[in-house]
Amino acid sequence: MKKIVEQNQAGMDESLIDYDVLVIGGGIAGDEAALKLADVGYKILIVEKDLSIGGRMILLSKVFPTLDCSACITTPKVSETARHRNISIFTKTEVKSITRRQDNFFDITILKRTRYVLETLCTGCKECEDVCPILIPDEYQYNQVARKAVFIPFSIAQPRIANIDIDNCILCGLCEKKCPSDAIDFTLVDTYEHLVVKSVVLATGFRLFNPTVLSRYGYGRYKNVMTAMEMERQLAPTRPYNSVLRPKDGKMPDNIAYLLCVGSRDQTVGNPICSQICCMYSTKQAQLLLGALPMADVTVYYLHVRAFGKGFCEFYNQALSMGVNYIKAKVASVREKENGNLILRYEDFSTGQVEEQEHDLVVLATGILANAEIESVFKGEKLELDPYEFVRQKDMLTNPAITSISGVFAAGTVTGPMDIPDTILSAGAAAAEATAYLKKLS
Repeated sequence: MKKIVEQNQAGMDESLIDYDVLVIGGGIAGDEAALKLADVGYKILIVEKDLSIGGRMILLSKVFPTLDCSACITTPKVSETARHRNISIFTKTEVKSITRRQDNFFDITILKRTRYVLETLCTGCKECEDVCPILIPDEYQYNQVARKAVFIPFSIAQPRIANIDIDNCILCGLCEKKCPSDAIDFTLVDTYEHLVVKSVVLATGFRLFNPTVLSRYGYGRYKNVMTAMEMERQLAPTRPYNSVLRPKDGKMPDNIAYLLCVGSRDQTVGNPICSQICCMYSTKQAQLLLGALPMADVTVYYLHVRAFGKGFCEFYNQALSMGVNYIKAKVASVREKENGNLILRYEDFSTGQVEEQEHDLVVLATGILANAEIESVFKGEKLELDPYEFVRQKDMLTNPAITSISGVFAAGTVTGPMDIPDTILSAGAAAAEATAYLKKLS
């Protein structure tokens, strides 16, 4: 903690400053904004509620429309973020309150949840994980395989530090005995800490639509109905299996259906807007599936294909040329046969007829929803949201990073759905606005 003498408009004297900027969220937007600010000399704190920075991008297979390896792009940026001398990272940590002081700085209260592992001692050797007897669903593989009660979330996690899932731990002590660096300590507790920062960047990302809301698709009831993110994990380099398998019986699927706009452009679920990425990530997965399963048939049921970005239309045409079948239709229901195959009932818009088609695997292209929890942490000032609960941009065209609170800036999908390049551009805009704000304070 360093002491800086600040002279504000009210003539107040010295203030105790921990960091120049607090970045809330360690996904690709938060990492990009933090790096931009740190490179010009500001002290940055990234607070991430998960066990690793990198967000969802680090879990993806490839990116559209270039089909570059997602992890190959993300890992160097995550590594640079973790090793930058001007950046500190708190993982498994939540921001509980943000209050503006009279000198225009912000008082921050954070909750650091314990891993029951001494982070300075853990080497990430995974010997504790090897001896743990407990198996529970692995949320980082979207519950398709199991993990241990003490675990490192995934192989390229940053920081690579073990975490004990205390709710499922039986306190057998085997991990504590096995740990070669004596890093495990079951007496550790969650702690609150208080900080002072000059500015805040919001990069809390988005939520994926929960398809159980739409019971007509059978997600949660029919094992061979899965989400696109679950399929993404099966296609990723760090995938749970060696091949694409359908969940019910472990067979390789031959006839795969994609249902677009699940939870997007739908007033009945409260999300009338387009999620922007679903058409293209479904097209990407369709191409990857044809590479992994050359004999498979892939059918995409869509309302409209919105290929609006650079290279997107060409990417869509490439999928068509590879044999992906696109049907303009509204799927009314999905029902399961005894063998686990699925019957889709839909209206074909080209003919106006109600049709039925059998597939052995159905993938739901779930949409993006706002992560509006960040609004509640601001005390004394209101963070304004738009009608869809994303952070409202004060001037969307010329200053998209500006929020309703002075000194607080928005990066990435906290303001609305966007793809990875737009997210990185948004993070750069937030860093530029934060830099201009900090210069005014100095």
